[in-house]
Amino acid sequence: MKIEQISPHIWRLRSWVFIPITVWLVEEKQGLVLVDTGMDAMGKDILKHILALKKGPLKRILLTHGHSDHAGGLRRILTDTSVPVYAHKRELRYLEGIQPYPRRSKAQQMIAPGIVQTLPMGGIGEEGSLGSLAMYWTPGHSPGHVVYYHEEDKVLLAGDLFTSRSGKLRRPMPMFTADMEEAIDSSRVVQRLQPDRMEICHGDAVLHPAEQMERYLARYAGAEE
Repeated sequence: MKIEQISPHIWRLRSWVFIPITVWLVEEKQGLVLVDTGMDAMGKDILKHILALKKGPLKRILLTHGHSDHAGGLRRILTDTSVPVYAHKRELRYLEGIQPYPRRSKAQQMIAPGIVQTLPMGGIGEEGSLGSLAMYWTPGHSPGHVVYYHEEDKVLLAGDLFTSRSGKLRRPMPMFTADMEEAIDSSRVVQRLQPDRMEICHGDAVLHPAEQMERYLARYAGAEE
C-alpha cells in the first residue's frame, strides 16, 4: 500500500488488486478520519499508516458505500480500535447482509448489525456535515452512495461515483452499478461544488472535474449500458 499527501489535510492510501483501490485519511483537530476501508487485506496496512503519520488517533470511519472493496477492511480495523462507523441509511441493509445489493443474487454481510451508524443527513437532496467533511447523497452506483467534500482543501472524495483514465472522467463500472441512469444524474453534484481536485477509488485524481462535466453528461446521460 502506498500513501501520498494530496492536500494540506488529506492523504491517499492505494493498493492494487487487479485495479487500484483507494481510501483516504483526513486530518482533523484531534485525530484522523478514514473514508472507506478498502478490502479485507488492506485493514492492517491502513492501521500502520495511521500510526506512522503521527497525526493523532483514528476518530471515526465514513463509508462512501458498502461494497466489499470499500467496507472490507472494517472488521480488521475495528479489532484494534473502537471508533464510530457511518454510512447512509440506505446502505445498512446491504452492509449487514439483510438483503443483496440490486442486481446481485446473494447478500454479503460486511459487518455485524448495530455497528454502523446512520450518517447525519437530511433535508432536500440529503446532505449534511461531520467534522471537516460535507456529505452528499449520490445514489446510483449503490442505493446509499455518498461523496465527501473537504471545503477548505477543495477536494471531493467521490468513491465510485466515477472511474477515470488519464485524468478523464469515465462512468462507474456498469457490472457493479445498481442504476447507471441514477448514477449519471448524481454526478451533477460536481457542477454544484466545483472542486479543485476529485479523488476516485478506481482511477487517478481528476483536477477541476467540473470542466469535464458537460462532455461527460453529453456522452453518458441517457446512454445504454
